[in-house]
Amino acid sequence: MTKKVNNCYFHTHHKIPNWFSGFGDLGRPIPVPHHSTFQILDGKTNVVLTGVPDEIFQNGDGSLFIPDYKTGRFTGNQDKLLPMYAMQLNTYSLIATRIGMGKVSGIGLVYFEPLTEVDASTIDSIILDNGFSMKFTAKLLPLRLEPKKISPLLRKVRAIHDQPDPPDGRPGCKDCQLLDGLMETVANKKGRR
Repeated sequence: MTKKVNNCYFHTHHKIPNWFSGFGDLGRPIPVPHHSTFQILDGKTNVVLTGVPDEIFQNGDGSLFIPDYKTGRFTGNQDKLLPMYAMQLNTYSLIATRIGMGKVSGIGLVYFEPLTEVDASTIDSIILDNGFSMKFTAKLLPLRLEPKKISPLLRKVRAIHDQPDPPDGRPGCKDCQLLDGLMETVANKKGRR
């Protein structure tokens, strides 16, 4: 939905919404390639990097800015996934550069935080005939371009992939315990046949 709002606003006003101004002058949205073409093969590890960015903006100087959209509140404590988001956007940056889209000059997260406070003075502005309208505010979080961090991670991916057996799970990992239980159940059923 955010991408549609941005594109509609751009085509109506010939500029992107003001909430992006914290990232600088981002220019205009450009078409995001399909995942089948937005990919590269890392020759050293034989790992394919692919994805679909939420949006790509082309600045006046031709460079690119790649944001990723999140719906929810951002608090410094709350977002334990931030390192993964940063690596995701750095990977998109590397792919965009390598497939010839242009140099990436910036990446960042946009958290669309829902406005959940409602009172009698504003209630009529959100009530519709068939529901209600929820408002959001944008919080920008610029991230650092760190493409050099990708190669060591690809080497780790290759090393894990090439192991004869999967690595042990983390101690206390609930997903690992569920998977172990599922595998035990399957083995028991096979043993009863």
